[in-house]
Amino acid sequence: MSQSPPPLLRVAGLIDAFNMRLGQLCAWITLFLVIGTAIVVVLRYGFGIGAIALQEAVMYGHALVFMGAAAWTLQRNGHVRVDIFYQKFSSRRQATVDGLGHLLFLLPVCLFIGWNSWDYVSNSWATREGSNESGGLKFVYLQKSIILLLVGSLTLQALSDLVKVAYRIAGRLPEPEVKHG
Repeated sequence: MSQSPPPLLRVAGLIDAFNMRLGQLCAWITLFLVIGTAIVVVLRYGFGIGAIALQEAVMYGHALVFMGAAAWTLQRNGHVRVDIFYQKFSSRRQATVDGLGHLLFLLPVCLFIGWNSWDYVSNSWATREGSNESGGLKFVYLQKSIILLLVGSLTLQALSDLVKVAYRIAGRLPEPEVKHG
C-alpha cells in the first residue's frame, strides 16, 4: 500500500499543476503571437491596412506569455542564473540556496510588485479602461491584471518550492529531476 504525500506536499503539487497548466497555455499563445504578427505585417505592408485591435491583441499576448509563464519557468528551474558554485553543491545545499533566494529575493519582489501595482490595476478596473487608439481593444484593464497574475502565480510557486525545499533539506524528498528545456 503506497503512502499518500503529506498535506503540504499535496498542496505544493496542486500549485505546481496549476502553474504547469498556465505555462503550457502561455506556450500555446506564442503560436497566436507568430500568426498575429504575420497578419499585422502582411496587412500593413502588403495592403496598407492598419489593424490596431490585432496589434494590441498581440501585445496583450506578449504580456500574458512573459508574465503568465514566469512561475512555470521558475518551477522548471529555467530562469537565468550563474551556476559557477551552485552546480557543485550537494542537493541539500542547493535546496538551502534556493530557499534563501525565495525568502530574501523572490517573495519580497513579488510583495513589492503586488503592492505597487494594486492601485494601478484597480483604477483601471474601476474605469473599465480601454485603448487610447481608435479601433483599439477596450480591455486595457484585463491586460493590466496580468501583473497580478504574475505576482500571484510566482508567489504560489515560491511557497510550493519552499515546502519542497524544507522536505529536501530534511531528507524526506528525493532529488528533484532536472526539467530544463
